[in-house]
Amino acid sequence: MEYPEQTRRKTLRQGYLLSDKDKTVRVRATETKGFLTIKGQTIGATRMEYEYEIPVGEATELLDHFSLTELSKTRYEITFNGKVWEIDVFLGDNKGLIVAEIELDSEDEIFELPDWISREVTEEEKYYNSNLAVKPFKDWI
Repeated sequence: MEYPEQTRRKTLRQGYLLSDKDKTVRVRATETKGFLTIKGQTIGATRMEYEYEIPVGEATELLDHFSLTELSKTRYEITFNGKVWEIDVFLGDNKGLIVAEIELDSEDEIFELPDWISREVTEEEKYYNSNLAVKPFKDWI
């Protein structure tokens, strides 16, 4: 896939301090920022989420010393028809997997799919990042 020049790009390292079917606690580090994210149970395509910026050094320490599972990816942000799409190109054991995500104002919001989307995987739990950290793409076959 070719990305337009105005595309924003960042490399992410993320790990899970807690991950079960009801909740996850994730730490993420980019080149310059860190984040602590708490997510609730997924219901349909919706879940409660709380995210807090933390110093990148602390995020790296949490990843190095407390992460149970981890993955890395390059994220591209592309605007299509007024909506921002996040395209994750996975690295390491998930290399070869590309997943696109859009944030909607409501679950029933109507939006146009770009022609570079091949299929909908929202309901497929194997594509959740927390699951990819445990059972990576290379092991799917």
